[in-house]
Amino acid sequence: MASDLKIALIQENFLVGDTYGNTEKIILLAKQQEQKGMDLVVFPELAITGYPPEDLLLRPAFLRQIKECIEKICTAVTGIDIVLGAPRSGVGDESALLFNSAFWIRQGQVFAVYDKKELPNYAVFDEKRYFTEGKGATVVDFKGHKIALLICEDIWLPEPASMAVADGAQHLLVLNASPFHRYKNQQRLAELKKRAGETDCNIFYLNMVGGQDELVFDGASFVVSSQQKLIAKAASFQTTEIPLLLSAKGMLSTESGIAPEQSDVADVYQALVLGVKDYVEKNGFKGVLIGLSGGVDSALTLAIAADAVGAEKVRAVMMPSRYTADMSFEDAESEAEALGVQYQVISIEQTFEAFLETLHEPLLKGTQTDTTEENIQARCRGVMLMAISNKTGFMVLTTGNKSEMAVGYATLYGDMSGGFGPLKDISKTLVYELCRYRNTLSDVIPERVLTRPPSAELAPDQVDQDSLPPYDTIDAILEMSVEQDMPVTDIVAAGYDLETVERIIGMVQRNEYKRRQAAPGVRITRRAFGRDRRYPITSGYRRK
Repeated sequence: MASDLKIALIQENFLVGDTYGNTEKIILLAKQQEQKGMDLVVFPELAITGYPPEDLLLRPAFLRQIKECIEKICTAVTGIDIVLGAPRSGVGDESALLFNSAFWIRQGQVFAVYDKKELPNYAVFDEKRYFTEGKGATVVDFKGHKIALLICEDIWLPEPASMAVADGAQHLLVLNASPFHRYKNQQRLAELKKRAGETDCNIFYLNMVGGQDELVFDGASFVVSSQQKLIAKAASFQTTEIPLLLSAKGMLSTESGIAPEQSDVADVYQALVLGVKDYVEKNGFKGVLIGLSGGVDSALTLAIAADAVGAEKVRAVMMPSRYTADMSFEDAESEAEALGVQYQVISIEQTFEAFLETLHEPLLKGTQTDTTEENIQARCRGVMLMAISNKTGFMVLTTGNKSEMAVGYATLYGDMSGGFGPLKDISKTLVYELCRYRNTLSDVIPERVLTRPPSAELAPDQVDQDSLPPYDTIDAILEMSVEQDMPVTDIVAAGYDLETVERIIGMVQRNEYKRRQAAPGVRITRRAFGRDRRYPITSGYRRK
């Protein structure tokens, strides 16, 4: 006979590799839920190690730590059942097969274990490098409710859920470390409603939250009933919990409700803020440093940084040259003042002149001015920023966007210098959308920045479109080519000029070497440069 069951889904932020710190957090949160009278507390996929632990999983000492931590949790918390994710060695030693597992802990012992069946090995996922596929289902009868354990990818395919139902499952408890990309929330909900309809099961979907290098986990955990109704949904991009009551008759209720939906652009902005915040704080930087130009990219980067780590931990440096327009001075100062960050002006003119004089006889004498001189200016700025970073311990944020990085409109060891790139996966057109969204929260980016033609200001009266097609054209072609892998013929059929398409794709191919040396940055699309897209630098392949 079933009885009421109180469940707490804990949407939490874990640090990769910090097994002991993560374990202490799990114990503390579990004891808090025990005091609230909950029967079961649930933590996300690989909660003990954080996700993804990558090649830490190849270290025997790391695997021993995981076992110690599970034993510690068993000893420390005995009054409430715990479900959590952690790697599991298949036999008693570290050399055995390794599984991505869910542990059900009860009264000081590991009561049941489920090994993830579907191991993703695409996009940013590389689980088959480390883990072995699990076999069969795990269904636990708790207070008369039959609950099956599943892990992340398992719920995206019908078989693991159908196997659990065949073993008597009434409810599917899914532990996740599912990274954010645009529109993924809608995809998750649609897929889980589909699975609920197929299985006639309630589904508890718990996702991790937090930034980890390029990835951001958005949380957005939710519960779907067997009637495909959304019962509860947690807020995105923050630690929180979903308390649930599963009645003796199998009815679900919650006090947490359904978090309101927000726009896609708001989701992206919050992902960028969380990604920067966790990269800075988890790596122990004192703050961040930004080269502020008066342009749109650095303005957005500055706003993200201030929102992520606080204005007191942000320094902005304006580094004008002979080509810097008065409006750039004015707008940069206005942005820094509006956000309340530290701001100073350091001219690169003397440094630039010194480079030109040094190089004049051996190299520059008798030559025409070209991108060489433009790149020297960018590198002067890079040297200054890195020097300030060395002295202060503030990490440099690069300000380049995805459109520029795609076509190589960036200078190695110049504006590419830095430790993290918030806009690395943000197209130029999306940069403008994000700026306008940020201004709805408070007016920090001058309207003139959003309406003037973008310029690197490295030559007289320079604008980006002197050397590039319009950004809306670039971005549309990049989305089709980079993110969707569409052939040239299909892109042309979509209405774009063949010469322009081939030019842009050629620029993407030629500049792989730059992107390989670029700083990591937040991933917000299904196909970011870096982990998602792995192309050879040296290649004879040309798309026609």
